This record gives sequence, C-alpha cells and structure tokens, in this order.
Amino acid sequence: MAKSSADDDELRRACEAAIEDTKQSLVMSIRVVKGRGVWGKSGKLGRHMAKPRVLALSTKSKGQQTKAFLRVLKYSTGGVLEPAKLYKLKHLSKVEVITNDPTGCTFTLGFDNLRSQSVAPPQWTMRNIDDRSVQDGPVPATVTESDLKVTVEKELVSQVEEEDMEALLGTYVMGIGEAEAFSERLKRELHALEAANVHAILESEPLIDEVLQGLEAASSCVDDMDEWLGIFNLKLRHMREDIESIETRNNKLEMQSVNNKALIEELDKLLERLRVPSEYAACLTGGLFDEARMIQNVEACEWLAGALRGLEVPHLDPTYANMRARGQLKRPDHADLRYKCRTYARLLQHLKSLDNNCLGPLRKAYCSSLNLLLRREAREFANELRASTKASRNPTVWLEASTGSSQNVNAADTSTVSEAYAKMLTIFIPLLVDESSFFAHFMCFEVPTLVPPGGVANGNKSGNNDDGDDDDLGIMDIDDNDGKNGKTSVELAALNESLQDLLDGIQEDFYAVVDWAYKIDPLRCISMHGITERYLSGQKADAAGFVRLLLGDLESRISLQFSRFVDEACHQIERNERNVRQMGVLSYIPRFATLATRMEQYIQGQSRDLVDQAYTKFVSIMFVTLEKIAQTDPKYADIILLENYAAFQNSLYDLANVVPTLAKFYHQASEAYEQACTRYISTIIYSQFERLFQFARRIEDLMYTITPEEIPFQLGLSKMDLRKMLKASLSGVDKSIALMYKKLQKYLTSEELLPSLWDKCKKEFLDKYESFAQLVAKIYPTENFPSVEEMRTLLASM
Repeated sequence: MAKSSADDDELRRACEAAIEDTKQSLVMSIRVVKGRGVWGKSGKLGRHMAKPRVLALSTKSKGQQTKAFLRVLKYSTGGVLEPAKLYKLKHLSKVEVITNDPTGCTFTLGFDNLRSQSVAPPQWTMRNIDDRSVQDGPVPATVTESDLKVTVEKELVSQVEEEDMEALLGTYVMGIGEAEAFSERLKRELHALEAANVHAILESEPLIDEVLQGLEAASSCVDDMDEWLGIFNLKLRHMREDIESIETRNNKLEMQSVNNKALIEELDKLLERLRVPSEYAACLTGGLFDEARMIQNVEACEWLAGALRGLEVPHLDPTYANMRARGQLKRPDHADLRYKCRTYARLLQHLKSLDNNCLGPLRKAYCSSLNLLLRREAREFANELRASTKASRNPTVWLEASTGSSQNVNAADTSTVSEAYAKMLTIFIPLLVDESSFFAHFMCFEVPTLVPPGGVANGNKSGNNDDGDDDDLGIMDIDDNDGKNGKTSVELAALNESLQDLLDGIQEDFYAVVDWAYKIDPLRCISMHGITERYLSGQKADAAGFVRLLLGDLESRISLQFSRFVDEACHQIERNERNVRQMGVLSYIPRFATLATRMEQYIQGQSRDLVDQAYTKFVSIMFVTLEKIAQTDPKYADIILLENYAAFQNSLYDLANVVPTLAKFYHQASEAYEQACTRYISTIIYSQFERLFQFARRIEDLMYTITPEEIPFQLGLSKMDLRKMLKASLSGVDKSIALMYKKLQKYLTSEELLPSLWDKCKKEFLDKYESFAQLVAKIYPTENFPSVEEMRTLLASM
C-alpha cells in the first residue's frame, strides 16, 4: 500500500515552515490537485487547469479557546510552499464527493460565508485511496465541540480577509497625512497582482494551444466520420432504390408472364375455332363441282357456315367481336384479281368480234362486283385513317367579340389532318385510275392513245408507280387527227358510263374525310384545296373522266366548307356592331392578323385565290363594321377610326409586304387613317383657336369680293377687332397649346399613337398659323403679333 501524505514528515515540516508566522499549530497536511470541474465548456479550459496544492488543518489557541482553520498551500516558483487561502473550519457547510470519479478521491468543500455563490467551487482530488481514507490526527483537548461545529452565518468580509486586512494595516502607523501613501501602496499591490495573473495566463497558453489542437483534430475526425456516414447513407439509399426497382420489374415480369400464359391459352382456344380442317379447305379452295364431289362440297359449305355463325356475338365473347386489327395503311393489292381476269381477256375479244352487244351485261356485272370491293376498301381505309390520326380540335370562333383577344395565338398543330387527306388521295387516286385503265383494256373498249405509265395521274410528274403495276395509269387522250372520232366518242361515252357504275359511291368516303378535317380545323380546307388542285391539274382533259369529276367534286366540297367558315367569321365580325359603346381597338382587328398569319401557313399550290377571296370578304366586312361602330357616337368617331386603322396597319405590316391582296387593304387603311387624323386634329385645334382661324376665314371670304385695303373697314374686321381677337387667342398661347395636348391625350386609348399625332397636330397648327400670319401682314401691315418663327420655337419646346 502506498504511503499516505498525512504521514509524510517532509511535507509536514514544509507546511509548518509556511505557517510559522501565524502562530498556528499544524494538525494534518495532505497533497491534493485543484480543479474547477467545468471541462465541458471549451471557452474556459485554460483558466481551470489542474494545479498541485496542499490542504493543511491547523489550530490556534487564544486563552481557553482554540480555533480550527483549513489552509490551502501552493508551490511558489522555487518549489517552496506558501499560504494561498485560509478558511475557518466553523464555516465549512458541506463536503461533497464527485460522483463522476469512480475512485471517490475527488470532492468539493462548501463554505457558507463566501460572497460569490454563483462561481463553481474548486474540486480537490486526493492522490490515492490512502489519502482519502486517512484517520484524523490528535486534536488538542482545548478545542471544544462548539468550536468545531459547522454553523451558517453571513458576513460581508470573511475571517481570512479580515485578518489579512488587520495584518496589512498593522504594518503601518497611520496618521492623517499618510492616506495618500497608503493608497499608492494599494495601487502598486494591485498592479503586482494583475501582473501575476497575466503571468499565470501566459504560462498556461501552451497547454491551451495543445488542447485546442486536440479539439481541432477531434473535430476533423468527426467531420470525416460525418462525411463517411453521408456517403454510406447515399449508397444505402441508392441500393434501396435499386432493390425497389428490381422488385417492381420482377412483379411486372411476373404479371406479364401470367398474362401471356392466359393470353396464349385463350388464343389457342380461338384458333381451334378458326382452324379449317384440311379436307374442307381442299374442297372450298380447289374442289370440282361435278356430281361425284357434290356431297363433299355441300358438307364443306355447311361446316363453313356453322363456323362463321360460331364467330358471331351470341356464340363468341363480345370482346372479340369488337376487336379491330390496325396496321400500316397501304394501297389495296388487286394484282391476283387482275392476273386471273387476264385469263379471260382473249375470250372477251372473241365475244366482242362475234357479238358486240353481249359485253354490255358482262360489263355491268363486273362493275357492280368491283364497285362493292372498292367502296369497302375506301370506307375501311378512311375509317382507319381517321382513327389513327391524332390531332387536337382547333376552335372555329376566331373573330367573336366575347372571347379573349389571344385565344388562338397558340392554336394546336393540325398538320396531320391535311396529311391524312393527302394520303387518301395518294393511295386511291392512282388506284382508281389504274382500275379504270384496266377496265377499259379488259372489257375491250376501242379507245385511242392511252396515257403512258408513270404519267401525271397521281398529281406529280415523277413517273413513280407505287405498286409497280404494269397497267396504264390513264385512260385515253383523243387524237384529233383520228378519222374515227365519231366511233371513238361513242366508245368514250360508253366507257364513262361504265366507269360511273364502277366507281360510283366511293366519293362519299372522300367527303367524310373532308368533313372530318373541317371539324378539327376549318383552316385545313386551304391546304386540302391546294392538294386537290395539284391532283386535278395532273389529270389529262379526257383521261379517267370519273376520277377527274371526283377531284372536281372534292374541290367544290372543300370550297363550300371553307365558305361556311368565312361566312361564320363575317357574322362574328358583324356581331361587334351590336355591342355597347366601344372605345379603343376593336377585338377583331388583332385577331384577324393572327388568322391571316395562320392562313398563309396553310397555303399550298393553287389555293392562293381561295385565301385572297376570303381576305377580301373579311376586310370588307371589317371596315364596314368599323365605320358603323364609329358613327354610333359622332363625338368619338374619328378617334375610333384612326386607332383601329392604325392597329390594322401595325398588325398586318409584315404580311402586307408579301401578300398583294393584303397590301391593297393596307394602303386603303392608311388613307382612311390619314383622313381621320386630319379631321380629329382640326377639331382639337379649333377647340382652342377657333376665333383666330374664324377671323382668317372671314378675311379669305371677303377677298373674293373686295380689295384688301377695304377689309379693315368692314364690320368685325377692324384693327381694334384684330387686337381684341389676338389678345383673347394668343395671350396665353402656351396654355392653349398645352390644353390641346391634354385633350388629345385624354380621349386616345392607344398611347403609342400619341407622339405621332401630336407631331401632326403641331404641324397642322403651324401651317394654319402661317397662313393666318400672311393674311394679317397683308391686310394689317402695321399691327404687331407673334411671328411664325416664335410660334415654331414655342411648339418645339413643348
């Protein structure tokens, strides 16, 4: 066991030497370490470092009483113990062991007479358990129980401070005149104490730096660990997301696998119902109709009829009945049909040579059968074409007054609609021409020169034939030099009559596509008209008569639909007239510019005339309606006219530079604008200077009947009248001109027009004033009035 410091004789002698001057007897001394116990506060680490100290218990006898003291001794610079603090043992109120120290060697001492109770008391730590468990030494018998009893009392100055003060005062024999010397000594002692404290702080700086460096290293480690944890957390989150994604895909694949398995089972069941037994298939496709095989043929037909009935709704799930196959839209292929028909071509030629009249019923039967096929193909093609074309419907109301002014600026793209119509023509017009040509050859019509393959039947001159068919694409081109014109005309009439039977009814499916496109976007009639015109111009005058008539009917149908749109838009413009009193730019002016811009984008081929006719009708109605609206309130008529004509020019400036029809209306609007400006500016000027220019007008009227020298002697035109008029009109001319500007500004809703109108107003006023000045100088040469230059300078400054 280690030796207790209470048994250390050397320590005891050092303590007795330290308190030798106090006449106190040493009872016990123990080595301890002093600390503050606030290591959690990083800002105070330096001043609370552990320091070696010695706790000594001493007594002092005074008469029959003995007082006990607790002394704190510290080591000086030379390692010698010296007194640091002194406590009366009777003021010791508590001894508290620190629970954070598992050895139980750390404790605090509480004294009840300390003035500052808010400061944490120092902590004292024994060197070992032997020091903590030391037994009290012998206490003189003169120490009574009452002296050792701990009591609580409040003193302004502790006993130690009181004794120190007495010792300090005892060193002086103080008189009245020694107060200043005492004060000076206290100051020196205070400075020395402060210097010692500073020295202690500087001595502890290396320890503080070391601790701070350790804290910085620890903080860096914590930051690194936080960064690592963040990286690990991110990786774990990505891993969780990947796992969730894999689980989702696995679930979808599992569901897809289950669905595919169920679908295959259903398709197998359906295929069983659609599969034709081989013996029935042989009879139905290649069997003979002789008497020996009639029974097998009947059985095959009965089986086929039953199988077809089994595919109808009562026997088949309605879901299957409503299913439709959708694939790439292609031109119907009639190559096999024509190949089989060519087998009988020589026979038909012989029939015609033997009896020409026998071909009539045969031609009608062929036309009737093929007509059903072509109409069904056109109807299915048109239906699939519309169903597969995705386009948002654009509004048909463009110029209505009750709708927003910018409703159609971002209209949806409907180009797919006109592309669908072009595809319908691209597929079926060459097909109908081919069928007409084949029919003329096959049914032995005597016609002259045919249109060569790859001609202009499909609306272009590229010479391409989509399906590679070797049939001629046109019908005939009559040769005027042919001597058989009479017979040819008869044959041509018969052919066109047969073609009417062959292709009649197919135009309804083309009409359906046109009407569908019109409902989605009426302006697409412009591009469809150009497409139709291109195909129509590609047809020979006498080639494929029915196809040419079909294209003509389509063009008329498109023009009719577009005319409906134009008429409705004109009614929308006219409805503006019925609204309440309107000021500013009418709503249909900027909307028409938007409409015209979009119409120009749709022009293809020969549709320029169609659009120009619409422009003419639109603008005519717009200008007529504008004039009617302006006349409802004559006071503001010129303002409404000039603002709307200016807005028309501004909105159509770019288009007018490239569209001649709009350029014509642009110039018309410009002239109307200038006229309205002149009238309105004259009204503004006369509202302020009417007497001035009325005086000049009277002079001008009299100059036609009398000489200038006689005018000053007329009633109301004397020099005195002139002076009165000049004083009334020009005495506050700057204010009058300012009132002109305010009046011009007050009723004008389009502020961008104000600068140009004000310039026009100043110019007009200056021209009138110059004419007035010339008249006055001629009639009244001796009178003084503001010159034209003065008035020009005044106007320029305003």
